[in-house]
Amino acid sequence: MEHPNRQRRWFEDLESFSRRVLTTVLFTDVVDSTGHLVELGDRAWTELLNVHHARFRAKLEAFGGREVDAAGDGFLAAFEVPTLAVVFACSFHREVLDLGLQVRTGLHTGECELEAGRLRGLAVHLVARLAGVAGPDEVLVSETVTDVVAGSGLTFVDRGAYQLRGVPGRRRVFAARLSGGDPQPSRPNGSRAAVGVRHRRRSQEVDTAHA
Repeated sequence: MEHPNRQRRWFEDLESFSRRVLTTVLFTDVVDSTGHLVELGDRAWTELLNVHHARFRAKLEAFGGREVDAAGDGFLAAFEVPTLAVVFACSFHREVLDLGLQVRTGLHTGECELEAGRLRGLAVHLVARLAGVAGPDEVLVSETVTDVVAGSGLTFVDRGAYQLRGVPGRRRVFAARLSGGDPQPSRPNGSRAAVGVRHRRRSQEVDTAHA
């Protein structure tokens, strides 16, 4: 017969597990935001960032995503359907090209702790690290994402295995590609004078630390 105290501990653990949710987490970051700020000035950069935020939120709602947090020029969002998260990310990158902005994005599907509407846990840190190693206009996803969206029509380019800062083990990373599309959309036309921002491409050297 099982000891009553042991049974009680099991139910207490089960209650704590109920706070965990399986979700696809997305993290975005505007490339060279400090450079934009320095060249544009506080007011112009804030106005441009407000447009960026408005477009992100409008498209996020259309794709069934949920905003979890916003800090500076980046967003943390959650999706119930991983395929929609990938398509959202790729299409949002193109959504802001006419603003002269480039975005990098990380995506991972995993369990998170849900606390007062906020997501906590390793999955959240992992997507931030993925965004940190992504190139301009690149959507990097974990191998888990590629597994769960199999059969969706999406394809991915293998970027190799990375040791992401603070994340245990080497993680295989893939760049998302919409059918017939390029995982790295072309750079927008126009100078900063014309569209508000001139793009700076960062070094191709892999930097595993999140900017």
